Amino acid sequence: MKTQKWITGAIVVTAGALLILKSCRTIPKGAKAVTPFDSKKYLGKWYEVARFNYVFEKNLDHTTAEYSMRKDGNIKVVNKGHNYKTGKDKEATGVAKFVESPDIAKLKVSFFGPFYAGYNVIAIDDDYKYALVAGKNLKYLWLLSRTPTMPEDIKTKYLNKAAALGYKVDELKWVKQD
Repeated sequence: MKTQKWITGAIVVTAGALLILKSCRTIPKGAKAVTPFDSKKYLGKWYEVARFNYVFEKNLDHTTAEYSMRKDGNIKVVNKGHNYKTGKDKEATGVAKFVESPDIAKLKVSFFGPFYAGYNVIAIDDDYKYALVAGKNLKYLWLLSRTPTMPEDIKTKYLNKAAALGYKVDELKWVKQD
């Protein structure tokens, strides 16, 4: 009986670990990560233009993400924002790892130890000034810009792409950056 419980427990733990690993490797149906992707051009500071209203970014405006290369080949991620309700700044540091290869914009990001979330750049302009980033499913989406604003034509192009994938773009939160 003890052996059967141990085997059942091992199967459950293994299945859970596989689900966690698989969740970082997914991308919304129909979406495709940018390839070829130049990770060096992607490094630096990005402003959040729009996002869904996530718990981990609740009440945050003036949100930015800054990416820099680590010695181990992974990417350091520093997210910052200002909580307009408390008046306090918030910062989180994490790591992004390429899921397949550095020339495919499919990454997994962690701010909490071994737990990763999907981070897929699904659109980017030639100059790496504007990006559309999808999570693992239709609940996660970001419009990013190198400046606090994004031109209307780029915004419209990215919103149309997201809507075609099934995102409810009318539910996006437009981030106050001024």
